[in-house]
Amino acid sequence: MTTSPVGTAVENREFAAFGRRIIRAHARRVAASDPTALRDLVAMRAALDEAIDHAAVELHAAGYSWTEIGRELGVTRQAARQRWGR
Repeated sequence: MTTSPVGTAVENREFAAFGRRIIRAHARRVAASDPTALRDLVAMRAALDEAIDHAAVELHAAGYSWTEIGRELGVTRQAARQRWGR
């Protein structure tokens, strides 16, 4: 469990692990029998990219620095600010 700068507890690791299991299970089902459903996986990727964008912006608005956000995403502070800064 992690705590935000404003003190709200969040249990994200377990929830994220659950999401990864769902995505992997869907990919196995697609691979086993439904090539036309590949576009569903692509749509999931687009939705995940949108979610990352939203989360980065909202984390910054909540008081996290671009340094902290960049560190979690494996990019520099400058890269994080350039991509998600307003």
